[in-house]
Amino acid sequence: MPKSKVRKKPSYAAPLPSSSGTSGQRQAKPSPTWYPITMVALLIVGLAYIVVYYVASQSVPLMRDLGNWNFGVGFGFLVIGLGMAVRWR
Repeated sequence: MPKSKVRKKPSYAAPLPSSSGTSGQRQAKPSPTWYPITMVALLIVGLAYIVVYYVASQSVPLMRDLGNWNFGVGFGFLVIGLGMAVRWR
């Protein structure tokens, strides 16, 4: 049986970091300290809002008036928190 040819690949050389920034790519700055705190707070508020709606919606006048729009409010907080989580560095 004939033996297959062995390909010679060039060795990989990692690109050197450019200190002058001429490569056209920007370095992303890390998020400020308040960013993850706000993100977690929005996620917790959204979750707590939905839980309170399930448990005591008839006792809270605003929630009683909103009806099923309470899900929109709770999930709105959650979506904003998750959007912040995606952009967190």
